[in-house]
Amino acid sequence: MEIMFQSHHAAVSTFLRDRAERGVRKHATRLARAVDAVVRFEADGPMRRVEIVLHAPRHQDVRAEGASPRFAGALSQALRRLDAQTRDPKRPPRTNPIKIASVA
Repeated sequence: MEIMFQSHHAAVSTFLRDRAERGVRKHATRLARAVDAVVRFEADGPMRRVEIVLHAPRHQDVRAEGASPRFAGALSQALRRLDAQTRDPKRPPRTNPIKIASVA
């Protein structure tokens, strides 16, 4: 799968690009036959925006967007939204077992 990064008026660190790539690859495995992805970083005044678009044949484009004063927050928001769209609707969310403290 090919991932294209686009930066509009933004200086993005390699760490942030690597984090975006790991997240996109993780969520692309849930989407059958994902072909490519576009990750856009945009800076407009005090707000930073990250948009992720996944392309797969016979599927509509999966779009997720996040906005925050920093790119890290915007990327986290976009990845959460991408997770919500690519999650299997038949599988219930994973729950942690409740730990009960014994009272003695």
